[in-house]
Amino acid sequence: MYYKRSSYFPSILLSINHSIRLLVELKDDVSHPLNRTIVLSPRFHLPPTLYTQNLTLISSCNGFICLFNGSRDAVEHSIYISNPLLGEYFEVKLPKWEKRIQRVAYAFCFSETSGQYKVLRSVVSKFKGRPHVSELEVYTLGVDEKWRNVGEVPEPLCGLFCKANVNGVVHWMSSEKNDSIYSFNSWTEEVKSMLAPRGLTTSSYGLTLVELGNCLCLCDTYHSEYIDIWWMKEYGIAESWTKDRIWKDTIQPDISCDRFIPISTWKDGEILMQRYRGTHVVSYNPKEKKFTKVKVYLGFAGTSYIPSFYSLKTVIGENLQVSYAYPKIEIV
Repeated sequence: MYYKRSSYFPSILLSINHSIRLLVELKDDVSHPLNRTIVLSPRFHLPPTLYTQNLTLISSCNGFICLFNGSRDAVEHSIYISNPLLGEYFEVKLPKWEKRIQRVAYAFCFSETSGQYKVLRSVVSKFKGRPHVSELEVYTLGVDEKWRNVGEVPEPLCGLFCKANVNGVVHWMSSEKNDSIYSFNSWTEEVKSMLAPRGLTTSSYGLTLVELGNCLCLCDTYHSEYIDIWWMKEYGIAESWTKDRIWKDTIQPDISCDRFIPISTWKDGEILMQRYRGTHVVSYNPKEKKFTKVKVYLGFAGTSYIPSFYSLKTVIGENLQVSYAYPKIEIV
């Protein structure tokens, strides 16, 4: 019942100053039905012990979030898995840093087939007399004792995986060309490529892969007057790409020319979007073809999230240590 309700009134994780994140629940303000004002109310926080660290939210799966502490080219960095609702967190043991490594990128995914959570790690290395090599490593929570190498893959765009996780498949694009989309299947651990929509004129840096309504979408947010969203109606079928052009003329004039990145879909197919590197959140109604401003606390970036009451122990098992941000209460 809770998950059905959460899909209609989703939550959003917001980051502030790259280090603090807030969990806010989205809901209609029934006291103002005419202007459709949307209210965001604070609910939960991440473990206080992690507040002071320079954390980057990688992605979330079923209420668990993956956090990166450090920079992509830093020798000293760490990965945490957390359930912010229960105040639980677990530090993932990373491989030893090697001098040949230039930079790393991480992703977090879940396989419904196996019921396993996995952390992906793209490692870009430099060898003498050879071009840079990008390899993909995998760590299965509660199963693997060490990271496993699954082979060479194209480097993720800007060193970051996209948050488009569709049915346990992680996606990303290469910075060199915009005609292909790469994927990692969390069940089979296969890396594949598929064709992007034809005729794209925007470079990969202006494109964003997202998951909207369990559909893989490619968003062209580079234009000042409109947003193009390509929907892959049948997953893996390049011919099924369908484009929707959204005009931004109903967004307040002082910010309408900025980039707006889709976050998620919610009630009646509306699309939540956040201003790129800004604090404005809007909701687009495809039936009325209008934007509604969302009242939101100041935040640097937003991510769709559904809280979970499952403990991390159900994922990592009893042999690994789970840390708690709050006093543990035993019910006798």
